[in-house]
Amino acid sequence: MPAARAPPVSLASATDWNPERKHRFKRRPRGMVGLPHPHPHVVVLALALLLIRATTAMTSPPAAAAAATDDDGDGSHALLALLQRVQAEAERVTPPDVFDPKRYVDLPLLTGDLRAAEAALPRPAASLAEMEAYLARFFGEAGSDLVAADPRDFHADPPGFLPRVESREARAWALEVHALWKLLARRVAPDVAAHPERHTLLPLPGAVVIPGARFREVYYWDTYWVIRGLLVSKMYDTAKEVTLNLVYLVEKYGFVLNGARSYYTNRSEPPLLSSMILDIYKATGDLDFVRRTFSSLLKEHRFWMSEVHNVVIMDKHGQVHNLCRYQAMWNKPRPESATIDVHLASKLTSAAAKEKLYHQVASTAESGCDFSSRWMRNSPDMTTLATTFIIPVDLNTFIFKMERDIAFFAKLIGENATSDKFLEASKARHIAIDSILWNSEMEQWLDYWIPTDGNSEGVYQWKPDSHNRNIFASNFIPLWLNAHNSEPVQFADEAKSVRVMRSLQRSGLLRAAGIATSLSNTSQQWDFPNGWPPVQHLIAEGLLNSGSEEAKKFAEDIATRWVRTNYVAYKSTDAMHEKYDVEICGKSGGGGEYSRQTGFGWSNGVVLSFLEEFGWPQDKEIGCS
Repeated sequence: MPAARAPPVSLASATDWNPERKHRFKRRPRGMVGLPHPHPHVVVLALALLLIRATTAMTSPPAAAAAATDDDGDGSHALLALLQRVQAEAERVTPPDVFDPKRYVDLPLLTGDLRAAEAALPRPAASLAEMEAYLARFFGEAGSDLVAADPRDFHADPPGFLPRVESREARAWALEVHALWKLLARRVAPDVAAHPERHTLLPLPGAVVIPGARFREVYYWDTYWVIRGLLVSKMYDTAKEVTLNLVYLVEKYGFVLNGARSYYTNRSEPPLLSSMILDIYKATGDLDFVRRTFSSLLKEHRFWMSEVHNVVIMDKHGQVHNLCRYQAMWNKPRPESATIDVHLASKLTSAAAKEKLYHQVASTAESGCDFSSRWMRNSPDMTTLATTFIIPVDLNTFIFKMERDIAFFAKLIGENATSDKFLEASKARHIAIDSILWNSEMEQWLDYWIPTDGNSEGVYQWKPDSHNRNIFASNFIPLWLNAHNSEPVQFADEAKSVRVMRSLQRSGLLRAAGIATSLSNTSQQWDFPNGWPPVQHLIAEGLLNSGSEEAKKFAEDIATRWVRTNYVAYKSTDAMHEKYDVEICGKSGGGGEYSRQTGFGWSNGVVLSFLEEFGWPQDKEIGCS
């Protein structure tokens, strides 16, 4: 879609909502009557979102970048406020090529004397050495409040591991990737629960598998592909334990946080908890696990159905639909990137404009695809982020699957009425996705920009020129639903899937080493030439299960390109990478607001899943061809 068609940031933004409309958070979307009430924490955050307009803009320098709103009464708010001052001072004396703002808000306080640490902060710091001496005196290393865990169900060469991988070279490498689970396994140190006021890390009941490098904590949607990899590795107990940590977050906060840090309590990430539970159930048949987690799925669904995320829109036939958008409950700099956000907002003059930008930045972070031209009105200008104005294809794909999963689980455990309600909800969302997001001319599902002229009831009228007609890999994500459909009729039948496949083949997204996220090179990490593990897996798995032999071959081609680039990069760097450059086989990806990261949870999971789904023949070359 041409950038000029995107609406200005004036509606659907928390900074513009009238506090007198609080009661609207109580309205339930059509088809959801009788489902559980929202978690109290969600209600508090939702009301906070409505009251954002009444808050004052930051008038102090970057050192006072806002801390997260929720400290659960444990004093972590005060620690985070200090750590953001530390972050701002450290930026002044640290070379730009090594400065990572997240490091500073992850530091645990060594003692309970917060006031002494506040008083001793050098302002301004005379040198990097002075700052580092201060940090060593009062704080532990970032990540030191997690300790190594030894998964009991890990075996160096588990029985039944990748039976279709015949190549010795491929199998040897796969076992090395499998062994990375031990390196990424952690437990939250006991001191986090005993002294939460000393940590921004949140306590969790079980072992975790972190992504790696700067990502020292659990992340929501990353965990889905970690679970997929753990299941390939036959680590069923670890997969359950990791998933139950997310269930714990739902029970405590009413939704799964973006990550397990106090500064992530204002947003979620793409909702894939039900998918984790379904895949574990399919692998283990553990019905008790389903029963144990079921109520948490209802709570999470309610979070996504609240007016924070729900959008009501009328199609061209007069049918009213409910779809969802990303929207963080936050209008300040993200603590983990506060210095970056403040510098970005310095391009704007008014406090209100800065608050709106901070809200859009945090909402984009909730998408998990931060950042990309996909979310900008005028790419590549980051100050034109407008994520809350977009009805995203991928988010509604994931929520459709959540609804279908809940219906399946409810039937399993004998809650037939709930199963029927969620089955109807999923059918309604299927119709909504095809009515609002499907573009028959392009044979793709397209993000939809919410217009600025919605009526007083909050129901938007569909307009054909409000589709974002730019090419993004997310336009093809609904194909994934073909792989996870319990009904006789697929989400996209074989004929439609083939048409979508041909559109993908013509799009220019498929390159030598995988599918690019977009065709725009903006220097943002979710744009060209980067390819990301989840994107490859979602699309390839959907094509594999489309019913078309041609699509199955195309899926294998995508998987082959991806496995090869991971293999070659691993052999040259001795590491798995977060993302890859799809133009050059064996090259890791770059761009964005942090340096290249290794580890890496979802990369490991996708590679192992591809090897399980497609195998690797003895005579098939695994290096770049």
